[in-house]
Amino acid sequence: MLIYTMTEGSIIIIDDKTDMLALLKRLLTRELSCTIDTLTDPRGVDSILASKDVDLVISDVKMPGKDGITLLKEIKAKDRDIPVIILTGFGTIEMAVEALKYGAYDFITKPVNNERLVHTVRQAIQYRRIIKEKKLLEEKFRLTTLQRELIGESEAMQALMETIKTVAATDETVLITGETGTGKELVARTIHRLSNRSKGPFITVNCPAIPETILESELFGYRKGAFTSASTDKKGLFEAANEGTIFLDEIGDIPHSVQTKLLRVLQEKEVKPLGDTENIMVDVRVIASTNQNLEERIANGQFREDLYYRLNVIHIHMPNLEERREDIPLLARYFLKEFSLQYDREIKGFTEKALEYLKNRHWKGNVRELQNVIKRAVIFSKSSQIDVEELEKPGSLTPCPETIMDELLKLDYRTAREKLLREFTESYISHIMKKTKGNISQAAALAGVERQSLQHLLKKYNIDISKFR
Repeated sequence: MLIYTMTEGSIIIIDDKTDMLALLKRLLTRELSCTIDTLTDPRGVDSILASKDVDLVISDVKMPGKDGITLLKEIKAKDRDIPVIILTGFGTIEMAVEALKYGAYDFITKPVNNERLVHTVRQAIQYRRIIKEKKLLEEKFRLTTLQRELIGESEAMQALMETIKTVAATDETVLITGETGTGKELVARTIHRLSNRSKGPFITVNCPAIPETILESELFGYRKGAFTSASTDKKGLFEAANEGTIFLDEIGDIPHSVQTKLLRVLQEKEVKPLGDTENIMVDVRVIASTNQNLEERIANGQFREDLYYRLNVIHIHMPNLEERREDIPLLARYFLKEFSLQYDREIKGFTEKALEYLKNRHWKGNVRELQNVIKRAVIFSKSSQIDVEELEKPGSLTPCPETIMDELLKLDYRTAREKLLREFTESYISHIMKKTKGNISQAAALAGVERQSLQHLLKKYNIDISKFR
């Protein structure tokens, strides 16, 4: 927390009367020990505000060149947190209401009551300090949260975190590139959470998971009667993400027809639902990701060059685990703690050999693969420490009891395998859906599979998730 002494308060006083300036400066310096700049010309305020941190501005109303109310508006436009006290010898109720309307901290008439002025100035400076402390704490919280979600102390990760902070403050389109499993969606979510759109929706679109024939209607919506099965109007995902962020995951896989319409959304900030004659304006920030080389796809005629440049306003490249090997022990310990709590296991850590194995192993699937390896090790561990064997061989299925095997042997191999796989899958998914109370996203994360894959299994094995909710 910031700690101030009264000498750190900085005040600007503006009045076209030099004797009034001298009186106010003498009074406030004696009572508060603040540093004070005095001006007879309000046009000098800008240079002082640009050169130092100011805690309070005290301004007369009637001045040549610029009146105090105009000055108040200009100061608030630059920094709305700087308190401004208006002084005037011609005070009216209307003028006071106007000053307070535009953000004045207080409105004091001349001749000035010294005791009231000192009290008001002291409170205004204290208000300014509280605002500064609040902003500092908010920034520390933002940084702490950012580091908690994006784990890593390597140079690559520190540079990534700085980039995210900078990008989040803008409203520009972002293209995130990197290998599978590097955390592209996590970065997109973090950018949204740290942005001015954080209170708006964050909508993820897994482009390859949506069939090409319905991707357009999912993104842009449709009107009743647009096609045979369109019995009602449907709001598109862009419209649903209004005032928020839409994350287009694996953008390189969208078909040319959708690329053309997406380009228009980025250019004109509007969508046209299928079957509609009118465009709908949307206020949406677009973040896209890909693990493909879009420039190669452009050269092969698979991706529009103009769309690429519209998406690639700000480019963030995700480092793979090979580029940040020094983060592996930190990530491993984080996942170990997470899954030990999740599965109620008392596992204290890794053996030295296990940590060396993790640091030296090739991680084709990057952080996601590391996460899954640690999860399996926690599930199958028999001791208080994870050793190499549990990382290389996370566990094996318990052999079938003889009675079950006798039944399976009555069937041909393909049928027996399907029967065993079905029973295992139904049991596994039922237990994990029960554990997450029917939450598909949580269940998919626990199982280490994509949400769409889990949905496919639920449909394939006819598992009704409503009974788990």
